[in-house]
Amino acid sequence: MLTQVAGAVLSGTQNATGGGMSMIIMVVVMIAIFYFLLIRPENKKKKAAAKMRSELTVGDQITTIGGIVGTICAVKEDTIVIETSADRVRIEFTKWAVSTKGTQSVEDGVGEEKKDNKK
Repeated sequence: MLTQVAGAVLSGTQNATGGGMSMIIMVVVMIAIFYFLLIRPENKKKKAAAKMRSELTVGDQITTIGGIVGTICAVKEDTIVIETSADRVRIEFTKWAVSTKGTQSVEDGVGEEKKDNKK
């Protein structure tokens, strides 16, 4: 009888230890999933944006994060100067404000109002 109680106690502690180990493994797997699905792609996007901003040259057409489209006419260390229209309006921006190189186009009709021709 005593051996049965001792066996039950020992098997209970082994199950608890095994359960704790599987819990740790699950946490490690979750962290790995978050890294590969969330953190790593975000870091790649940041590196690509920083590379694009460092390679800006005079004459490139850009779009800012505010939606202003213009052509670069001067590049400084931390800022750029762009011309926004045929009137030669010049505006100075910091480089981090550049969203994309080239103009952004409307894709799949997003941003356009659909007109119904119902009468």
